[in-house]
Amino acid sequence: MDAIGVQTESFSLCLEALGRCLNKDDYHFCTPTPRTHARVLARRVRGHDILRDTFGWNRPVRPSDLPERYQPFLHDPHLFSLESDGRYRARVRFSQLGPLLLAHSCYPTEEADAVFFGPDTYRFANAIRAFREREPDFAPTTCVDIGAGTGAGGLFCATLFPALRQIALLDINSRALAFTAANIALNDIDGAFPRQSDILNAWQEPAHLIVSNPPYLVDSAFRAYRHGGGDWGASLSVRILEQALSRLSPDGHLLLYTGSAIVDGQDKFLEAATPVLEASTLWYRYEELDPDVFGEELETRPYDQADRIATVLLHVRGADLKR
Repeated sequence: MDAIGVQTESFSLCLEALGRCLNKDDYHFCTPTPRTHARVLARRVRGHDILRDTFGWNRPVRPSDLPERYQPFLHDPHLFSLESDGRYRARVRFSQLGPLLLAHSCYPTEEADAVFFGPDTYRFANAIRAFREREPDFAPTTCVDIGAGTGAGGLFCATLFPALRQIALLDINSRALAFTAANIALNDIDGAFPRQSDILNAWQEPAHLIVSNPPYLVDSAFRAYRHGGGDWGASLSVRILEQALSRLSPDGHLLLYTGSAIVDGQDKFLEAATPVLEASTLWYRYEELDPDVFGEELETRPYDQADRIATVLLHVRGADLKR
C-alpha cells in the first residue's frame, strides 16, 4: 500500500474519529442532489436533529448546540470553518450507503478536488447489488475500484462478496484518498487500501472484479469528480474501459457505471466505446439504468444540443464468450 502522506493521514484519522462518534449516536443521512440540497437549505426552519443538520445538511451550528464530545472537532480547520457570526460550518458530510457510513465533501462541492457522494453513488451501488443477484456463484477475491472517490464502490463490494481479500481503491485525487482511508477504517474493512493512480497505472495485476463510477460530464470548471473529458464527457470512461479489459482475469467481471449524452437519439458513450468492445473477444452487456439525470445541464453547453443524459451500465466478462 502506498503511503498517503502525514497531513492526509492526520485528516483521515480525524474523519474516522468523527465518524465513530456519529455511529455511536445512530446518525443517519441520505445525500440528495445538489438542487434538492439547496432547496432544503433555503428553508428558514431547521430540522429536529442537530447532527443531521450539521454533518448532513452542512448548516452552521453554535458550539453550545452540539453534544460535548463533538466540540473538540470544531477547532480542526479541515473539519470546520468559522463563520463571521461565530457559528461553525462542517467542511465534510457523512452519508449512509447500505451498512456503510461514508465521509465525503461538504455542500456545495465547488472545489476542484471535491470528493462527491450523491444519488449517482446510490445508483452505482444498486447496479453492483443487481449484478450480485444475477451472479450468485461469483466469489471474487480481488476487487479494484477505479476512480474510487470516497471508496463507495469497492467498500460496498466488500459487504456483498465475503470472499474478497484484496480491495484496491484507486484515485488520482489525493483528497479522495484521504476520504477513502478514513472510510476504510471507519467501516472496519479488512484488505482494503487506497492508492494514488491515473486509472490503472499503479495496478498491474489481474483482478477478479473491477468496478468504476467515473466522472462523465463536461464541466467548464474541470472539477475532478465531474469532468469526463471529450466533446460529451465520455473520454475518461472509454480510457477506463480500454485499460480494464487488459487487467481483467479470465474469470473476472468489469462493471462500468457511467453516464451518456443522448444526442439526436444517439448514445455518445456507446458510440465511443463500441470500437473498443468490438476489437475484443469478450462478452458484454450494456443497459440504460436511468433515462434522464442532471436535467439542469441541458441549459448549458454542450448539453443544450442533447436530448437527455442517461446513466448506463457496461458489464464485461473476462471469459472469451462473445455475445
